[in-house]
Amino acid sequence: MAMDAERRQAELIGQFSAQSSALSSAPQLAALVLEATSHPALFAFSELLALPALSKLAGTQYASSLDVLRLFAYGTLKDYKSNSGSLPALLPDQVRKLKQLSVLTLAESTKILPYDQLMQELDVSNVRELEDFLINECMYSGIVRGKLDQLRRCFEVQFAAGRDLTPDQLNNMIDTLSDWLGTSDNLLHQIQEKIKWADTMSEVNKKHQKEFEDRVEEAKKSIKKLNNLSRQTSTYGGMTTFSLNLEE
Repeated sequence: MAMDAERRQAELIGQFSAQSSALSSAPQLAALVLEATSHPALFAFSELLALPALSKLAGTQYASSLDVLRLFAYGTLKDYKSNSGSLPALLPDQVRKLKQLSVLTLAESTKILPYDQLMQELDVSNVRELEDFLINECMYSGIVRGKLDQLRRCFEVQFAAGRDLTPDQLNNMIDTLSDWLGTSDNLLHQIQEKIKWADTMSEVNKKHQKEFEDRVEEAKKSIKKLNNLSRQTSTYGGMTTFSLNLEE
């Protein structure tokens, strides 16, 4: 299911990327941003934000479209309300999309989302409206899975799709992965040293085993000689004589 969703996201990003390369005017590119941020199945926007074609919007009267695209890549409905004076009005489809993205952002930090917090973040006035939104717009769309707990007045998140990483988050992830790689290299080195030590000990044990077996064999030969010596012993007039077979 998750793989299908990721594949669908990749397909949509590819389609919008191809469209952008064929456009040259700022109005057309702004319209493309509007279409992408309104699309019901697209929830990833950082790759579109990085498209060279869309950089043409900078410095034009449509430059705010880049801000809208940046908002959908990294922001929430609360961020929009805080900056609505510098951003264009959103269409109903865009508002719904931004609310969905806001749920994903909240799910990144905790898996228990109180209804009161959700209603405030999503600008929803009552529990019924909130639950309908979570069911119809979030769970049915496949971006989250979870359980509505009416008794505890919370949404228990079992799965949530990931959002675009901000540049700071990406740098932090790179640092974290670098640390993990260093730790893994050290651990691998320690394991290799342990294996080398185990191989050495195995050779030592084999040598000791061989020495032990040689000593056992020597002991067997000595016992055999004594047995042969005992059989060659004869007694005459109370005197005991020994005949030693030197060829043994």
